[in-house]
Amino acid sequence: MNPYEKKRRWKFFLLFFAILIGIASVFYTDSFVKKMEREEADQFHLWVRIQERSMLLYDNDDFRTIVETVRKNTKTPVIMVDSAGSISSFFGLDSTKTNYPTDSKLTYDSLYFVHQLAKMKAQHYPDEMNIIGRKFKAYYRDSFILTQLRYFPYIQMGVIFLFLLTAYAAFSSSRRAEQDHVWVGLAKETAHQLGTPISSLMAWTELMKSKFDAEDDPLIAEMENDIKRLEIITDRFSKIGSKPILEDHTVYIVISNFISYFKVRTSDKVKFSITGDEQVRAMLNVPLFDWVIENLLKNAANAIENEGSISVNIIENLAKEQVFIDVTDTGKGIPRSKFDAVFQPGYTTRKRGWGLGLSLTKRIVENYHSGEIFVKESEIGKGTTFRIILKSSLTYEPTTA
Repeated sequence: MNPYEKKRRWKFFLLFFAILIGIASVFYTDSFVKKMEREEADQFHLWVRIQERSMLLYDNDDFRTIVETVRKNTKTPVIMVDSAGSISSFFGLDSTKTNYPTDSKLTYDSLYFVHQLAKMKAQHYPDEMNIIGRKFKAYYRDSFILTQLRYFPYIQMGVIFLFLLTAYAAFSSSRRAEQDHVWVGLAKETAHQLGTPISSLMAWTELMKSKFDAEDDPLIAEMENDIKRLEIITDRFSKIGSKPILEDHTVYIVISNFISYFKVRTSDKVKFSITGDEQVRAMLNVPLFDWVIENLLKNAANAIENEGSISVNIIENLAKEQVFIDVTDTGKGIPRSKFDAVFQPGYTTRKRGWGLGLSLTKRIVENYHSGEIFVKESEIGKGTTFRIILKSSLTYEPTTA
């Protein structure tokens, strides 16, 4: 299993564990809330029964003490209505809305009673009351503490989620910065280490040409091409971490030149072709952009097990002033679920692969050329198409009749 798969599995495991904790917290709080609901219901029913007896036994000092004690300890808001539906009494409501002075007299907020009664009817069924031959209905709603407790686990989960999201973003940013630092350091050190053997190889080829009179020898010429290629690679590595200089180039010519070099060093069973607009231009850093094309062509060639073809099609999007570069192979294809994963560092399907080529390609296209790269389409057993989107260096003005 490659490192990316391991990391993704750990993410899924931690996410599942966090969801499990959240669900357990919700269920535990819900059971506690239901217990409090039953206790408040029992308290309400007790209050109703005492209210029924209070008019008959209120002269009894002991019973009056019990009534007052129950009223003081009842936290549940209650409204009593008569048989006509009119509010006859209430208990536990906001005193600033039910009884407040205006112009030297006491008044109340009638809409407040209407809203409170509607809430009570929506939450619980009423209790029937019979007080000295008159019928009443008593309604109640959940206490403020019970309401808070009911929403507490969701608020708690929201706060935890925001904390985890913030922490994840912070750690990801820190890790990405650290990875970038490692990338830059490794690239520049590689460029430095390649400098000496390249200089030595250049000297040896010059010595061979003079000693064996091999100025026109094709093998020496190919060796020089490879040395030049090493110089280009060294230049690529040295540019990592620095802002590259982008210059105006014809995309077709840049890609065609690289394919001419690359196909000589690939199996004869793989056929190359380049089609599309030959005039479209874009701002490129050629050594870095060649690296992009090289990685895509290498992956395409590796995906072709026997015979096959690799084609590059250049398309101009006049409306958006963009250049589309489609690299298509007839290889084994990529599962749709892996379209994003192929660009992750460490992802590879080869036993000896490092899984860094497409990751580096994405960095070069997006960070250095302000473009995009993605898997446009792929089908198992038939092939894959990668699309690069670059900003055209030509500005188009619509023609007017």
